[in-house]
Amino acid sequence: MKDCAEVESVIKELREALARAGIVLPSLGLDPVSYAHRSLPPLVELGRCNTDTARRLAKALGTR
Repeated sequence: MKDCAEVESVIKELREALARAGIVLPSLGLDPVSYAHRSLPPLVELGRCNTDTARRLAKALGTR
């Protein structure tokens, strides 16, 4: 069985790191399809964002 607490913990960690960089991804969360799959590991759904958020994310990652 997959550890839901571990997945939620990493999502929280990522959300907090993004917030420190001034970035909010409203759709950030657990991908329910992958979580329900019997053998694949659960995936983190990053979701969609507007162009301003995408630019801030690129800048935070050092690509600009």
